[in-house]
Amino acid sequence: MRVFAGFLTVICFMALFFTSLFFTTEEVAKVQGFQDELEDTVNTDQLNLNKTSLLLDKDGNVFSEVNRPFRLYAEDEKIPPFVKEILVASEDQHFYEHVGFDAGAILRAVVKNLVFTHIQQGGSTITQQLARNLYLGQEKTYNRKLTELFYAHEIERSMSKDEILELYLNVIYFSNGVYGIETASQYYFQKSVSELNKAEMAFLASIPNNPGKYDPVDHFDQTKIRQERLLDILVDGKKLSKEDSDKLKDVPIKLNIRKKIDRFPDYAFYVEEELRELISLHEGYKTKIEKASSPQEKEQIIQKLNQRVESVIASGVRIQTALDPALQKKSVNALNNGLNLDKLQGASVTIDNETRRIAALTGGKEYQKYNFNHAFQAYRQPGSSIKPLLVYAPYLEKTGASIYEKVSADNYCIGEYCPINYGGVQAGTVTLTQSLAQSYNTSALRLMEKVGVKEAFNKLSAFSFERLSGKDRTYAAAIGGFTNGLSPLEMTDAYTSFIDGSYTRSHAIVNVTDGNGKVLYKWKDESKQVWSKDTTKKMRQMLAGAAVNGTGKAAYVSKPYVGIKTGTTNNYHDYWVLGLTSDYTTGVWVGHDIPQNMSRIEQLRPSHKIWQNIMK
Repeated sequence: MRVFAGFLTVICFMALFFTSLFFTTEEVAKVQGFQDELEDTVNTDQLNLNKTSLLLDKDGNVFSEVNRPFRLYAEDEKIPPFVKEILVASEDQHFYEHVGFDAGAILRAVVKNLVFTHIQQGGSTITQQLARNLYLGQEKTYNRKLTELFYAHEIERSMSKDEILELYLNVIYFSNGVYGIETASQYYFQKSVSELNKAEMAFLASIPNNPGKYDPVDHFDQTKIRQERLLDILVDGKKLSKEDSDKLKDVPIKLNIRKKIDRFPDYAFYVEEELRELISLHEGYKTKIEKASSPQEKEQIIQKLNQRVESVIASGVRIQTALDPALQKKSVNALNNGLNLDKLQGASVTIDNETRRIAALTGGKEYQKYNFNHAFQAYRQPGSSIKPLLVYAPYLEKTGASIYEKVSADNYCIGEYCPINYGGVQAGTVTLTQSLAQSYNTSALRLMEKVGVKEAFNKLSAFSFERLSGKDRTYAAAIGGFTNGLSPLEMTDAYTSFIDGSYTRSHAIVNVTDGNGKVLYKWKDESKQVWSKDTTKKMRQMLAGAAVNGTGKAAYVSKPYVGIKTGTTNNYHDYWVLGLTSDYTTGVWVGHDIPQNMSRIEQLRPSHKIWQNIMK
């Protein structure tokens, strides 16, 4: 009988609805094709709830959230039956019988509303509430209420009752910017809905009826009163015994409010940027951008990529990273303590030698999320820190020379290019080990000449230096003269080749999964051999010498192995320390956003101290 009454009511309301549309100028355009439009709109395949994506550290703990409002999605099988029972009993007792709306409830609401000039009571079913939340908003007008009936009926045609209830429980508002039952459980109790006791479930179920009045934070007592009322409703409906109801009412409710998790902003920002790159690579945007025939076409592709990234983030993915929280804290403290002079800036990157993943990354002094991140956005001249990659390793690779081979460190010119050593020193004949340890420029230039600019840069092309250009292929590059510069992340990444001679581009992201744990994206970089075993062994010996007796001495740490190379650019604009221990490879850059002479603080060795405090 109720179903028959429902269909009869819908016919009556259809007539009323279309009459209203015809005489309401704002709605005339909606009349034609309304049903087709309705079917297109109420499409379960195109439902995109705005969910929160989570960034996880190496141990699987959340350290940052992406996308607001905070919303986690719970699949039907993860929602306890008691939650469904209590919400159906309190919000829509005839949910499993009606066709989207309850005719009796609507008639009662109409009678009540006749004494008011605007809608006071809506008689809304769970399906109607779902229609409002998904498609229509919360406006209270008669036209909107009529439209709501059609949407509710179409939802009932398109989905099963279980699907409707699942969706409803994931979209309803639980006050304090919280949407969905799982989100509410995590926010108010810091545990999953499946872990709640029945008293806590009933407490949460009390909120959606009036999120302002039953806000557990500001109106706990009111929420508790409604919780007990809901338990009484279950007793009246024979869904719960009086004895069990009384026991549940006596269970203490202790809120454990969850604060937004937003730790390690410099690392989190980089992860978000890396996610964009990962999606671009996996879904072909990177290739399309590279092949774009015009700036306009390139911009259009970039816009589509941005939309796709936003869509992935809004789907509520879990981004597993390699972040080591303890090492990140240590790195941040080392950087902030080491940059104790006004306006001095810096960055550090630490890569795990075994996994070749980024374990820690600092973007600047007292870094704030989404500010300029010096670790991967600052491109600066590398100074002498480039010599192991561009000069010494290529020379050893080409000649097989001993690390004790002699080379002149006196003044030397190639054409009009005549660099000098630090302090103008003419060091005479030195070994390769001494040349690297003391970072002599003139001996490095001689070695570069023997290797050849083309061959040296061919070796450098194995690494992920994005801003290298043809203009860089000069002898000035032997001591760090580049057109656009290199980033701290790129330099640290390249130094991992001195672990064992192989190179795999380092990443922060391990994989990206959906809410069910299905892997959506992961890096597929392959390892490649850059240096021979012999060259690698010699380079490690030479870098170790620089750490003990050379320019890296002030950064030395006691480890089974430590190798260091430093770099200082013209006019003391940049200080670099790059090196590795048996466990990690770390790079540190110190400078100013607008380059300025830092010779007055050279003896303080800020980059050395930061590197040392991270690695010791």
